[in-house]
Amino acid sequence: MPNVRPTFCFIGFGEAGRAIAAGLHEAGLDRMSAWDILFPQHEGEKIQRAAVASGVRCADSAADAVRGADLIVSAVTAASSVEAALSVKPHVAGNPYFLDINSVSPGRKQETAKLFGSAARYVDVAVLAPIHPARHQTPMLLAGAHAEAVAPTLTALDMSVSIAGAEIGAAAAIKMVRSVMIKGIEALTLECFLAASRAGVIDEVAASMRNNYPGLDWAKMVPYNLERMARHGERRAAEMEEVADTLRELGVEPLMTSATVKRQREMGQIGKQQTVRNVLKEGRAAMLSAISAAARDRH
Repeated sequence: MPNVRPTFCFIGFGEAGRAIAAGLHEAGLDRMSAWDILFPQHEGEKIQRAAVASGVRCADSAADAVRGADLIVSAVTAASSVEAALSVKPHVAGNPYFLDINSVSPGRKQETAKLFGSAARYVDVAVLAPIHPARHQTPMLLAGAHAEAVAPTLTALDMSVSIAGAEIGAAAAIKMVRSVMIKGIEALTLECFLAASRAGVIDEVAASMRNNYPGLDWAKMVPYNLERMARHGERRAAEMEEVADTLRELGVEPLMTSATVKRQREMGQIGKQQTVRNVLKEGRAAMLSAISAAARDRH
C-alpha cells in the first residue's frame, strides 16, 4: 500500500464520511471514492455535490467504489453495518484495510471481521468525539491485528489515532461503554430541564446544579445537549441500542441505557418539527419552550 497517499473509499457518505473526506482533501489527499445507498435517489444529489466539492469520486455502486482502494471506511448507520460489509466483500481485491468506524457493539464488529476472513484487513475504529469541527483529526481508537500496521498511514494524513488493543472489539468497547454516560447525560438533561421549563424554574435548577458540579457550565451544556439530540436523536437512539447489546454481552442489564434509547428517539422525532428546528440557535429558554410544546402535541 502506498505509505503516504493511499486511495480511500467511503461506504456511506453521511455526516461522518463527508467530514473526514473534506478534511483529508484539505490535507492533500486526492484519490477518494464513495458510495452511499442514497446516491441514486433525489435526496442523494446534495450528498453527491458535497462529495465532488471534497474531490471524491461518486461511484455507481459499492463494487465500483472499492475498486483499487487501499483503505475502505465504513461509515453507515449502526443497523446497516453488516449489510454494508456484505455489499463490499465480493468486490475487494488487493487485501485492503477495512476501517469500521460504525458505532456498534464489540460482538457486531467481531462478526463483521469474520465475514471478510483474509479478503481484507479489518480494523475496529471508534470515533471518540463529535466529528465537527476536527473532521479527519477527530480522535479515533484503533483495535485488531492490523491496527498497528495501518496507524502510521493514518498519522501521515494528520489523523489523530491511538491503539486500543490487538483484539477486535477493544475500541468498540470503550466507545460503547462511554456512551452510557455521554448520551445518558444528554437524555437526563432533556428530562430535567423540560420539567424545569414547565415548572418555571430553569434558572434556579441550573444555579443549584452548579453547587454539585462546579466544573460544568450548564449555561452551555443544556443547549448543546438539546441541539445534538434534536439533530441526531434517532441515529443516537440506534447507537444506544448497540450500547445495550454491549452491556448484555458484558452481563450488565441495560436499564438506564434502554431508557436513554427511548428519550433520544423521541427527541430525534421532535427535532424534525420546524418549530423546534427554527430555535436551535436561539438559546436554552427558546429551545425548551418549543420542545415542550412539541412534546405536548405528541401526547
